[in-house]
Amino acid sequence: MTNIRWTESARTDLRAIHAYIARDSRVYARRMIDRIRTSVERLKRFPGSGAKVREWDSDDLGEIVVGNYRVIYRLRENMIVILTVIHGASQLSQDDIDG
Repeated sequence: MTNIRWTESARTDLRAIHAYIARDSRVYARRMIDRIRTSVERLKRFPGSGAKVREWDSDDLGEIVVGNYRVIYRLRENMIVILTVIHGASQLSQDDIDG
């Protein structure tokens, strides 16, 4: 089974998403974070199940979409590194994937 490692940047993204949604509903904020984490956990069993990141032609970058959010990750040998979690309408930058 593949291990998952969250970068500090991705953890910060989750906290920001939670804070933003919690302005309207703490319940929905917690649900969204739980959905994101559950979707990421599925990658342990199916590491190649995500889509290719459209902004980069790189075989080691993948993404899963959870609601309105994109979870961008890098595939490494026996490890998936979660790089960032961004809103689907946001443009992905080089800084986002340098984790």
